[in-house]
Amino acid sequence: MAGNADKNRGTMSTQLLKGQKALVTGANSGIGLATAVALGRAGADVVVNYVVGADEAEKVVAQIEGFGVRAYAHEADVSDEDQVVAMVARMVEEFGTIDIMVANAGLQRDAPVAEMTLAHWQKVIDVNLTGQFLCAREAVKEFMRRGVVEEVSRSAGKIICMSSVHQVIPWSGHVNYASSKGGVGMLMQTLAQELAPKGIRVNAVAPGAIRTPINRDAWSTPEAEADLMRLIPYRRVGDPDDIANAVVVLASDMLDYVVGTTLFVDGGMTLFPGFATGG
Repeated sequence: MAGNADKNRGTMSTQLLKGQKALVTGANSGIGLATAVALGRAGADVVVNYVVGADEAEKVVAQIEGFGVRAYAHEADVSDEDQVVAMVARMVEEFGTIDIMVANAGLQRDAPVAEMTLAHWQKVIDVNLTGQFLCAREAVKEFMRRGVVEEVSRSAGKIICMSSVHQVIPWSGHVNYASSKGGVGMLMQTLAQELAPKGIRVNAVAPGAIRTPINRDAWSTPEAEADLMRLIPYRRVGDPDDIANAVVVLASDMLDYVVGTTLFVDGGMTLFPGFATGG
């Protein structure tokens, strides 16, 4: 997927984030990769977080540096408190601060509920929900220490939580994943309510069906993609850049008055298309 971020349609090219410092978790593949590249293209210096896949992370760093900004890769498990604390501390040391935290890292461990192990439940909650809490908390500490720097941004900092349409759509066989994303929605709103008076904007992006390695089976054959179209009124599967572009604009001052909102980027999947001809 490393080369796709520049090939996909509709990439952002303006310097909306010039001079800002961003950290993207889970940034060596899929949506995280495209987001990290898009932030670099928009003028931000970027930390590329990963937990496995160092070579892929370094390729993302090289691609970002091609835009004339700074980047480096940092290995850290977002569910480990000490590793998250160290990751943000290093970023502040290397880049001077952090302006944008994109809490993107996530995974699936799917099974029917009667067969789901506690370990699989806990792993998904630890990474998808607790990991976002830890990343947000450490970013907030630096946002509050630094405050607003008017020539950089109107806000003291931006947190963007990567959610999912399954924040609101139940998903049989994926109770741990859907529960984690439902939790992300309320985590985001509660943080937004608490932090808005401090000049910190917290929002979420909720992807629908996106062409990433995590869901390749859902779109990799013509038959699978045709079946998927039943769920997407807009009649196409999304690309990682569809999400990345949303993150860039949401992190910019163009949407400075947007606080506590989940932006669904899903081709209309949350319109419940099964009810379009009945109900």
